[in-house]
Amino acid sequence: MKKGILFLAVVAAMVFTSCKDNATDKVKAENVEEAAARDAQEVVYPAMTFDETEYDFGTIEQGTNVEHTFTFTNTGKAPLVITNATSSCGCTVPTWTKEPIAPGEKGEMVVKFNGSGQNQVTKTVNITANTEAGKEQLKIKAFVNPKDTQS
Repeated sequence: MKKGILFLAVVAAMVFTSCKDNATDKVKAENVEEAAARDAQEVVYPAMTFDETEYDFGTIEQGTNVEHTFTFTNTGKAPLVITNATSSCGCTVPTWTKEPIAPGEKGEMVVKFNGSGQNQVTKTVNITANTEAGKEQLKIKAFVNPKDTQS
């Protein structure tokens, strides 16, 4: 019992003596000024502005390969880099401009669709880029007529 009381007394003494220092006294003024200057700098991002973000192929026959080229302009203030583009399924394949796109310049995203599915089909292409949002999205759609299975 005596050991327990002694242990608690030692722990309490350590707690009360370790909290003496005020953390704000340890902050260096020059570090605060440097951080404020860094945070005040304007962060510039590229921006992808598409001519269109959705395209309708209309009515196509099942299995018909179609493609559409989406064009975009970098309307931001920094070079635009597309790091990845993926589709909602394997039937849609995007390809894009791999080089950085300077502010004011144009780029392309070609989306190929193999005509799979039936009736109204909508597919999404998700783009990962160094824009402020980090993600952009395109959509394609088509009405796919099923193949005539009667022969």
